[in-house]
Amino acid sequence: MQTSSTNICERMGRSQELSECKCGTVIGCHLCNKSIHDIFLLLNIPLSTVSGIITM
Repeated sequence: MQTSSTNICERMGRSQELSECKCGTVIGCHLCNKSIHDIFLLLNIPLSTVSGIITM
């Protein structure tokens, strides 16, 4: 179980939080062997955010 301080889906930093649905979509894409760049293009989420979600 992740706390809110370590859960990137809940702490997006400067602007807004990423929904659990979008986090799940990023993880699903990753599990389907999509690259970070492909996920970035598909979901229009910053590369650093995509990478952070995958590496958590």
